[in-house]
Amino acid sequence: MLSRLDREEKGGFMEGKKPLSERIFIGVAWPYANGPLHLGHVAGCYLSADIFARYHRAKGNDVLMVSGSDSHGTPITVRAEKEGVTPEEILNRYHPQFLDSWEKLGISFDLFTSTHTENHQEVVHDLFRVLLEKGYLYEQSMLLAYCPDCQRFLPDRYVNGTCPHCGFERARGDQCDNCGRTLDPQDLIQPRCVISNSEPEFRESEHFFLKLSVFEKPLLEWVNQQTHWRPNVLNFTRRFLEDGLKDRAITRDLTWGVPIPLDGYEGKRIYVWFEAVSGYLSAAVEWAKLHGDGKGWEAFWKDPDTKSYYFIGKDNIPFHTIVWPAILMAYGGGLNLPYDVPANEFLSLEDRKFSTSENWAVWVHDYLSRYEPDPLRYLLSINMPESGDTNFSWAEFVRRNNDELVATFGNLVHRVLSFTYRNFDEKVPPAGPPGDLEQELLQSAREAMDSVDRDLHDCHFKSAIGRAFGLAQQVNRYLDTRAPWKSIKIDRSEAASTLYTAITVINCLKMMLYPFLPFSAQRLHEFLGLDGAVESLSWDFDELVQAIRPGNPLRQPSPLYTKFDPQVVDDEVQRLGASVA
Repeated sequence: MLSRLDREEKGGFMEGKKPLSERIFIGVAWPYANGPLHLGHVAGCYLSADIFARYHRAKGNDVLMVSGSDSHGTPITVRAEKEGVTPEEILNRYHPQFLDSWEKLGISFDLFTSTHTENHQEVVHDLFRVLLEKGYLYEQSMLLAYCPDCQRFLPDRYVNGTCPHCGFERARGDQCDNCGRTLDPQDLIQPRCVISNSEPEFRESEHFFLKLSVFEKPLLEWVNQQTHWRPNVLNFTRRFLEDGLKDRAITRDLTWGVPIPLDGYEGKRIYVWFEAVSGYLSAAVEWAKLHGDGKGWEAFWKDPDTKSYYFIGKDNIPFHTIVWPAILMAYGGGLNLPYDVPANEFLSLEDRKFSTSENWAVWVHDYLSRYEPDPLRYLLSINMPESGDTNFSWAEFVRRNNDELVATFGNLVHRVLSFTYRNFDEKVPPAGPPGDLEQELLQSAREAMDSVDRDLHDCHFKSAIGRAFGLAQQVNRYLDTRAPWKSIKIDRSEAASTLYTAITVINCLKMMLYPFLPFSAQRLHEFLGLDGAVESLSWDFDELVQAIRPGNPLRQPSPLYTKFDPQVVDDEVQRLGASVA
């Protein structure tokens, strides 16, 4: 995976750009390293974060996008126990696979690390000590689930039962996936141990608590100012706060995880919900160290002009709009609170919920072993669950690829560039004075680029890619009207002007679609005879128009996308649930 410095050295986003105008920090949810990544993960937050990061880099803004493997979550220990291996072995199996998947899918992290590092432990320990010194942590006895059969205290996710709020029968001991409320194991109706399936006892154990309740009023005041948040995020957070905050334990009886930085607590660990969100800060610190500037992270965390975005799935909303902001408020030191938390809803698969245990999933590494990344990125972008749950089906994947990606955009590019390459000495043709149709199309391109710019800035990704494809359809209509393949036989200059105009707009489309389709956008950039990376040109309409100069050499084009055989649908549906990942 390219680091940020690698991209700069390869002619990336800092080369030939205007002065930086914004600084953007992007934190992306930390996936549990207990199994492969599937499309639900990608649609939930990783693709939208990458689109947003690529857009801002193309704008010339300073971007830091970080995440990593959540190494200490109980899903990892559950899998380790079932397989009879250590949690570290599970981490070492899936973390490298995550890195490989991100690189092949084009998710351009500046750093994808893990919570199992000395750096992360140091940052978590610092947060713990400061909060303890300031009186925001206190020790208290609490009831914890204890399994007589397993002969140990159970982490919250080792306990399942019925949610007392909504009646969902498969609620976890830390949260209900149905209503989204955070829970404690003793809240559950008919709790069961996920390992032995026996009913746990509840025994007293001493733990550290975060005074979350004291932040209820300041958090509500802060949240009410975030009118730019998505309605689902804002409304959920308000309801959560209005129901009242309770202090929550931030330690558990565990042996896997970040230890408590105090003597006498060797059998306890800092709980993952406190520790994992701290990874956004620790990853920025690690990134700065890796780049030789130990204080380089401060510009992204202490400059009040920096905007911090957190891309997550809707099940993680309270941890990023309530818990993490409360920790930051408690710590002080001028650390920035989240500017926006553009949480997505859920993606289903063939109208069923993704299920790792039943292998009802499309695994990212498996998909990438057979198909190119951009067709998937296109479908998940145009079908992104921004405001409601959406569904992935293989039939829709094939239809969208063939009827939209290939037919609307891919064919437009190929017929224009291949016709020009053959008939105008492999060069951009000369441009005559633009007629009314040409001026109209160029004005539409300028307006489309402005609209896409606004949409991406505001995290409206479905609308942005829809507007870009609307412009591609308009170029197709323009070509059908001008018909340069006919006019070239009668008036070569007219055909040249038509093709020049089309190529100019295609160059603008390339930039608009680059955040969504980075691999094919780069290929198109090269077909147009341009050097370096796509983002070496600014997100600027006039600059993109000027980059297409009559007489500039083109490179021999080839189709950007491949049309799929309908048999793909049957083949892929048959794969679902066929084997355990």
